[in-house]
Amino acid sequence: MTTLDMIGSSKVGKAQHMRRRDFLARFGHSAAALVLSSRVFRPTFAAAQVAAPPEGSRVHFALTTTEGAAVTEQSYRGKWLAVYFGYTFCPDVCPTTLMELGGAFKVLGPRADAAQVIFVTVDPQRDKPAVLAEYLKSFDPRFVGLTGSPAQIAAAAQSFNVFYERNETNDGSYTYDHSSFIYLVDPGGKLAKGLTSDRSSKQIAADLLGLMNGAR
Repeated sequence: MTTLDMIGSSKVGKAQHMRRRDFLARFGHSAAALVLSSRVFRPTFAAAQVAAPPEGSRVHFALTTTEGAAVTEQSYRGKWLAVYFGYTFCPDVCPTTLMELGGAFKVLGPRADAAQVIFVTVDPQRDKPAVLAEYLKSFDPRFVGLTGSPAQIAAAAQSFNVFYERNETNDGSYTYDHSSFIYLVDPGGKLAKGLTSDRSSKQIAADLLGLMNGAR
């Protein structure tokens, strides 16, 4: 199996992505659900991925929120985390995964107060704090976006066994290939489970509830 077989690819052009972003900006969250459920933007989950760390492994990040606060995994101690690495210009798997996470929070209802979705950008050059914050609002205003220096992001990615690689495009822009797990982290900062990003909102909610109930 080649590296390309192992990693989900984001190869759709920037122009198509910007049209989708403009659509979301004009028509909001309900339109996002319609667009992302269409065949045009729905990703095909065709790739095996770089393996998640072993369950029970301690994970670490030292990054910055969109409000400028320095945080680590300890800042969220006491909450179940659903951590995802991606970028706002991602044309397919990232927005779909975030839509499913938003749906999972709705399924969880009040139990969602015990959880936190964290989106870590792998593209700090374009994902400025204001851009990242606005993007995440399209999915759920409770989601937290984190950024940092390239070195900080690389260190966080290494802790979670995340692969990402920049690829230049013919139009002078670029995309990222990146692994696409949802990392569920327990309130003590240990990896509880790695979920592939093709899971539905109901499946994600069931996974979280199972972990929460098992920890009682």
